[in-house]
Amino acid sequence: MDLEELQVEVFNDKKFSGCGRKNHFLGRVKLYGSQFPKRGDEGLVYFQLEKKSVFSWIKGEIGLRIYYFDELMDDQPPPLQPPAEEPPSQHQAEQPQPPPIIVVEEGRVFEVPAMDCGRPIYLHHGGSQSPPVVVIEESPPPPVMHLHPQPPQEGMISAVGMAGSAHQHHPPDMRKMQAPPPGERVRVLRRPSGGDFAPRTIPKQRWRFASETERVHPYDLVEPMHYLFVKIFKARGLSPNESPFVKVRTNGHNERWKPALYRPGESRDSPEWHQSFAFEHNKSDSASSTLEISIWDTPPENNFLGGVKFDLSDVPVRDPPDSPLAPQWYRLEGREQSRAYGDIQLSVWIGTQADDAFPEAWSSDAPYVSHTRSKVYQSPKLWYLRVTVIEAQDLQLPPNLPPLLAPEVRVKAQLGFQSVRTRRGSMGSHAPSFHWNEDLVFVAGEPLEDSLIILVEDRTSKETVLLGHIMIPTSSIEQRIDERHVPGKWYPLEGGGGGAGPGGAPYCGRLYLRLCLEGGYHVLDEAAHVCSDFRPTAKQLWKPPVGILELGILGARGLLPMKTKASGKGSTDAYCVAKYGKKWVRTRTITECFDPRWNEQYTWQVYDPCTVLTVGVFDNWRMFGSDSPEEKPDCRIGKIRIRVSTLESNKVYTNSYPLLILSRDGLKKMGEVELAVRFVCPALLPDTCTVYGQPLLPRMHYLRPLGVAQQEALRGAATKMVAAWLARSEPPLGPEVVRYILDADSHAWSMRRSKANWFRIVAVLAWAVGLAKWLDDIRRWRNPVTTVLVHVLYLVLVWYPDLVAPTVLLYVFMIGIWYYRFRPRIPAGMDTRLSQAESVEPDELDEEFDTIPSSKPHDVVRARYDRLRLLAARVQTVLGDFATQGERVQALVSWRDPRATKLFIGVCLGVTVILYIVPPKMVAVALGFYYLRHPMFRNPMPPMSLNFFRRLPSLSDRLM
Repeated sequence: MDLEELQVEVFNDKKFSGCGRKNHFLGRVKLYGSQFPKRGDEGLVYFQLEKKSVFSWIKGEIGLRIYYFDELMDDQPPPLQPPAEEPPSQHQAEQPQPPPIIVVEEGRVFEVPAMDCGRPIYLHHGGSQSPPVVVIEESPPPPVMHLHPQPPQEGMISAVGMAGSAHQHHPPDMRKMQAPPPGERVRVLRRPSGGDFAPRTIPKQRWRFASETERVHPYDLVEPMHYLFVKIFKARGLSPNESPFVKVRTNGHNERWKPALYRPGESRDSPEWHQSFAFEHNKSDSASSTLEISIWDTPPENNFLGGVKFDLSDVPVRDPPDSPLAPQWYRLEGREQSRAYGDIQLSVWIGTQADDAFPEAWSSDAPYVSHTRSKVYQSPKLWYLRVTVIEAQDLQLPPNLPPLLAPEVRVKAQLGFQSVRTRRGSMGSHAPSFHWNEDLVFVAGEPLEDSLIILVEDRTSKETVLLGHIMIPTSSIEQRIDERHVPGKWYPLEGGGGGAGPGGAPYCGRLYLRLCLEGGYHVLDEAAHVCSDFRPTAKQLWKPPVGILELGILGARGLLPMKTKASGKGSTDAYCVAKYGKKWVRTRTITECFDPRWNEQYTWQVYDPCTVLTVGVFDNWRMFGSDSPEEKPDCRIGKIRIRVSTLESNKVYTNSYPLLILSRDGLKKMGEVELAVRFVCPALLPDTCTVYGQPLLPRMHYLRPLGVAQQEALRGAATKMVAAWLARSEPPLGPEVVRYILDADSHAWSMRRSKANWFRIVAVLAWAVGLAKWLDDIRRWRNPVTTVLVHVLYLVLVWYPDLVAPTVLLYVFMIGIWYYRFRPRIPAGMDTRLSQAESVEPDELDEEFDTIPSSKPHDVVRARYDRLRLLAARVQTVLGDFATQGERVQALVSWRDPRATKLFIGVCLGVTVILYIVPPKMVAVALGFYYLRHPMFRNPMPPMSLNFFRRLPSLSDRLM
C-alpha cells in the first residue's frame, strides 16, 4: 500500500455551469499510499489543490475521506480456459504447468507466471543492493532460491523441494556435518564506494569495503564479523534425568544453556531448548578446530547424558538472503566407560552479524542478559489533548462567602502526572454561572488508557473547596487532524453538595467543555534545534519520504574505565544508542572491553533532511541489577549529533568522533566512536528540493500556534512519557539514557551557554564589522588604487542603476563558488571551542549542574547571585543604550525639543527642493564623492549630523 499512488483531478463542466471557459481544469491532488488510513481510522481531510504551472490561477482545497481495507482473495484462483480454436499439442498436454511464483522485492509482492524453462529469468532491481528473492508459496518457511543466468536444472529444483520438506533424519552413526555441494551462485559485483576533540576520517587501512569480486552484503557499511552459530532445538530418548542442560565448547569458549523445558504431557526423555548461540569465528583456525556439544543433568547428579562432535572445516556457510538451515537429528555418543542414549536435533552454520538468528543468540562477547541484547524501539504515538473550558452553570457555592466579594472559581484539569489550572472565571448574568473560554493542552500517549479528571474549585477562602469533578476516558475523546470545529458538550459535575440530580446522585451543576485530540500537530519531545522529526501525529497527513538514512555503528576506541571490578581492575561494558524520528536502536553490550566492535547497521526513512541524528555511548550498569541491592543508572560516555542536510547524497562518511563529557570537574575525553553514515536520496530532484520551500512544522502549528513557554512545558511532559514508555520495554532503555539523547536539560540556565550564544552573535555580525572596516579603509585612502577603483565602480552603478541588483547577486554567487573550496569534508561533531567548554570556570560548571532548587550552601548561592547581578547590570545598560537611540529618532518629529524639530523639518524641506531641482544621479555622485573624499579635506571632529543626533532628548532622564 505504501507504494501505491492516487491522483485526484477537479474539472469544471461548462454544460452545467453555463460559462464559456476553455480550460476546465480546476486543480489536482497527488496522494501516496502511506497517507491512507485503514477503515475505521479515516477522517475528512482537506488537501490544497496543486497547479499545473507557476502562472496558473488555481486555488482552493478539496475535502476527501479516504481509507483502505484488505480484501480476502481465494488462495487458488480458477484456471483460465484455453481457447478452443488452438488445441494444445500432445507434448504440451503431457507437460504439467508449473505453479505461479511469488516474487518478494522491497516489500512488494508480485505473482510471476511460470515461464519456459528454456529461457532464463532476469530481474532488474533499479539500484538495489540485495539480490532478488523468489519465494515458493507452498512452503511454510519460504525457501530462498537465487536466480541464475542459466536455466534451472532438475537437481536444483529438487534441492528447493527438499528445503521445504520436513526435517531430514540422518542415520545415528553420522558424526560430521556434510557441507552442501558448491553451487553455481551468481556473485554480484559491488558498486565502487565513492585536534584531539575534532572528528577525523578513518584511514583506509582500517576501513575498507568488500572487494569487487564479493557479493553485495546487506551490512555494507560495517565490517563483516564471522560467527559460529549453534541452534539447539530438542532431544529425544535420553537417559533418565531431572533437568538436562546443554554445554558447548569450541575455540576456548565453554558455554552452557539454561535448563530444558517440557511440553505438557511429554515424557522426561524429550526436553526442548529452542535456543541459539553465536561464537566468534576465525577462518584461519577452522581447519584445526572442533565443536563439542554435550548434554548434562543438573547438579547434584551432574551426569553426562551424551554428546556430538563436529569438525569446523565441514560446517556450511550461510549468507543472507539464504534460507535458514534445516535442523538435523544426530545420535548422541557416550564416553569410554559410559553409554549414551537418544538423539539431539540441532543446526550448525557459519554466518555474520546480518544473520536472522544473531539478535536473539547468546554471544560469546556479551553474556545472555536481557539488558545486553541489541534491540529496536519505537517511541509512543503522542497526541495533544486540547481541553476548552467554556462555561459552568448551577454551581453550588458555599453560603458563607464574605459580602461584596466575587467568588474565585477555577477549573483544574489533570491527565496522569500533568496538571493545569485555568484563570479566575468571570461571572455571568446569573450568580452561579461562570465563563472562562480558555484552552488547556496536555500530552496524551497511546494506548489511551488514562482518564482526564476535571476539578471545579472555589479558591475564595484560604482553604480550597471542591465544587465537583468529572472523569472522562481519553479513548472516548474525538480526534481531529485539521482546524474543523468540534462541538462542545455539557458534563454533569459529581462529588459536591447539592440537591438530588438524575439517578438519585447529588446535583452539583454542569460544565460545558470542548474536547479533542489534535492529530495535526507534531508533539515535540526533543529540543527544536536538534529535532529529528517534524511529522504530525495523524498518519494521514504524512508526506512521502525523500530518502533513507543508513548508519553503521562500527565500534569505539580508547574508552576509559567506568567501573572497578572486585579484583581492582577497571572495566567498561559499553553499548551504543541511536535515535532518529520515532525509531530508537540499541547495540549489544560488549563486556569488559575498552575497544568494543559492534559492527551493526540500521536504517531510517527520512521525511525532512533538515533533521538531526543523535548517537550516544553508555556504560551498562543495569545488567548487574540482580546482583546489586539497588538499581544503578547507566553512565553516559558521550554523544554526537549529525545533521542530515549536511550529508551529500549517496556518499559514505566513515569517521571517528571524540566522545566528550562535560561534568563538574571540566571537559573530559572518554574515547572515540567510529561511525559510517550514508544519506541515500535522489540528488537535486523536485521531490527533494521542494522540501526546502515547505513549512518546517505541520499546518496546525501556524493556524493555531502554541506559546513558547507552553510548548516547552509540553516538551518536558512528552520527554517524561517517552522515557516511561521505553523503560517498560525488554530490555529497558533507562530514563537517564532517554533524557540524555533527547537533551531534556537544554533549557536550564548555564553561564557557559550564555557566553557561547554571545560569541555566536558576535561571529554572525563579524561580516558587518568587516564591511565597515573595509569602507573606513576606502574613505581614508589607505590603498589609493582600491579607492580609485571604488570611485569608478560607484560611478558606473549610479549612471546605470539597473546593474545594481544583478551586480549584488553575481557577487553573492561568486562568494558561494569561492567558499566551495572550504566546504566541510566530514559531518561535524561537538565543537568544544564553540561551546566554550575549554576555558570555563569551575564554579560556573558547578552552577550549571546544580539542582533546582539549589543544593549549595547559602554563601555559594549568594556569591553566584551577586555575579549574576553584575552580568544583568551590563545587559541592562546595553538595553538602555538601544532604547535611547530609538527614542532620539522619535524625538526628531515629536517636538520634545522645539528647536531641534524646527531645524530637522526645515532641513527636510530644503533637501526636498534640492532633490526636485537637481537630477538624482548628480546628487548621488556628489554624496558618494563627499563620503570618499581624501583625508586632507576631512575634519577630525565628529560630523554635524552626528552631533545633532546626539543632542536629541530621550526618555532616560525621566527614569526613577
